[in-house]
Amino acid sequence: MAPGPLSVRQVVLDATDIRSLAEFYRQLLDLHYRLGDEPPAGGGPDEPGTDWLVLRGAGVQLAFQLVEALPRPTWPEGPVPQQLHLDLTVDSVADLDAHHERALSLGATLVLDRHDDPDEPLYVYVDPSGHPFCIFVAAPTG
Repeated sequence: MAPGPLSVRQVVLDATDIRSLAEFYRQLLDLHYRLGDEPPAGGGPDEPGTDWLVLRGAGVQLAFQLVEALPRPTWPEGPVPQQLHLDLTVDSVADLDAHHERALSLGATLVLDRHDDPDEPLYVYVDPSGHPFCIFVAAPTG
């Protein structure tokens, strides 16, 4: 008998400061913390933020795992490849422009601007820990 299908539960991002990276993606993607992973009230000790945090939202779950060191990708050139990146889509160039400004204001760094590409307008960024991600206008499917 064949086993049941596999499902992707979440994408896990390594970081040396998981709370900061989780906050970046929480704000960028309008996600919420898993119960018990919220930041401490009043600036107390951040017990949940010491090694693993989970964010959830409609159809997506991201987790953040603490590592001692994380070589920052040098992609698209250099010796350290990107290893993984997130593709985020929007429906229009107007949405792309709005999310571009939002991503920059949250601490993303722009590494490639193809905003004027007639087939697939896009921006490529790195998050505050150096993980690449793209925001682009999704081509209609079908």
